[in-house]
Amino acid sequence: MKSILIIEDDINIAELERDYLQLNGYKVDMVHDGTQGLKKALSSIYDVILVDLMLPNTNGYEIIQEIRKKLEIPIIVISARNEDIDKIRGLGFGADDYLTKPFSPAELVARVKSHIKRYERLMGKKVTNETISHKGLEINTASHKVFVNGKEVQLTTKEYELLLFLASNPNNVFSKEQIFDTIWGEEYYGDLATVAVHIQKIRKKIEKDSSNPEYIETIWGAGYRFNA
Repeated sequence: MKSILIIEDDINIAELERDYLQLNGYKVDMVHDGTQGLKKALSSIYDVILVDLMLPNTNGYEIIQEIRKKLEIPIIVISARNEDIDKIRGLGFGADDYLTKPFSPAELVARVKSHIKRYERLMGKKVTNETISHKGLEINTASHKVFVNGKEVQLTTKEYELLLFLASNPNNVFSKEQIFDTIWGEEYYGDLATVAVHIQKIRKKIEKDSSNPEYIETIWGAGYRFNA
């Protein structure tokens, strides 16, 4: 049975999420305080974490940041904050998805299922000894580790998947739509801004100068290309 952690201070919303997830066969824990939620997230094993942004004691942004330092499991933000800047910030801190209140419980369940399937596919890929190397950048597909000039850089699941996709298809230009469909798939209900956010995050981790990227180039009006 898959386990979900809900970190939400609105008890009615938390119980609504719990009820629908339990109806679909998930085991659910609820925490209504940010600090306690973070502690539980790091001390227990979950398949997905649902987190609100505005929480007592420790806010959702801080929770996402701390979880990402140790775990790569899917994190879905569920928040009443619906401005683009909030979505971009949430994704920028490491969330995999962003759902705005009020939301459809059926959509929530669909997103949870989608992220679990995608995470399992990524982590369950056949192990090989292949290493993709280019100008100091190394992607080890066996260990899912990435190195820049011999130093390991920490990528989230989606960041790794996106980088691997581009690096596996060097010198080809992919539009935001193509990247979105490949990495997130049709079951994901986000928008194309997700692609730009993740590209920016990857660049900050692997590029010497993220404003003048060497590896992932922006082709204005067309998309992105991995230079080889």
